[in-house]
Amino acid sequence: MIKTLDTKEKIFILSRNYIGYLAYIYNNEPFVVPITYFYDEERNSIICYSADGHKLNALRKNNATSICITDIDSVNDWKSILIRGTFNLHYGSEAKAMLHQFSLGVKDIILKTENRDLDFISQFSSKIFNDNIPSVFTITVEEITGRMRKF
Repeated sequence: MIKTLDTKEKIFILSRNYIGYLAYIYNNEPFVVPITYFYDEERNSIICYSADGHKLNALRKNNATSICITDIDSVNDWKSILIRGTFNLHYGSEAKAMLHQFSLGVKDIILKTENRDLDFISQFSSKIFNDNIPSVFTITVEEITGRMRKF
């Protein structure tokens, strides 16, 4: 049976995960890339970071974006949400504070869900920034849709 998720179920999936698939448009072409994120429930936004490049150039030009997050156990047992939102780039001390919140949040999720205690951001992120602060951005959540299948 396929069912539409209620708001509480959608927020649970969003806040219990830390890897999603970010979708954006660049030169009228669609792109989807994996991304590490942290959901800031208080601000109803998703905190991410990235090195400068293709993704950030695209999002600066067109700030409409979406993120897909899935929990898949099998073809007959899955949950999926799609967040539609707006990209916002942050700078300076605000960006540093958000990156700190991001790292503590993701570390806590990994501890709770995977029973692993991490010490450094590089242990759960593919990018190491050699003393440079990466570009920190948020996605303001505008809409969340979700479905699940369970047999």
